[in-house]
Amino acid sequence: QVQLVESGGGLVQAGGSLRLSCAASGDTFSNYHMGWFRQLPGKEREFVAAISRSGGSVLYADSVKGRFTISRDNANNAMYLQMNSLKPEDTAVYFCAAHVSYSEYPLRISSGYEYWGQGTQVTVSS
Repeated sequence: QVQLVESGGGLVQAGGSLRLSCAASGDTFSNYHMGWFRQLPGKEREFVAAISRSGGSVLYADSVKGRFTISRDNANNAMYLQMNSLKPEDTAVYFCAAHVSYSEYPLRISSGYEYWGQGTQVTVSS
């Protein structure tokens, strides 16, 4: 099992930047593909970005492509989401998640992820 804790959320003006972090503990971090998802109250959890175990493959939702960058540091058991050019529609609770897979590529679907953090609020004001 792996335990995940997000940090770095907050309030930022439109056009600003935030960097989210996800700290992992427990099992070997490099065994897991990792992802970021976000959710608004009453809505489905939405895929944001994912990164493979080695960091060699990354995926992005179209809505964040070119503005967000996902990365990981396996030596320090951490994953990051650099968010630039933030928009009010990026406002949500952001979750990091992990899944084990023999595939080379991480998943876009939330149901495929086995472990989740508690979430961190990101609010973008207009």
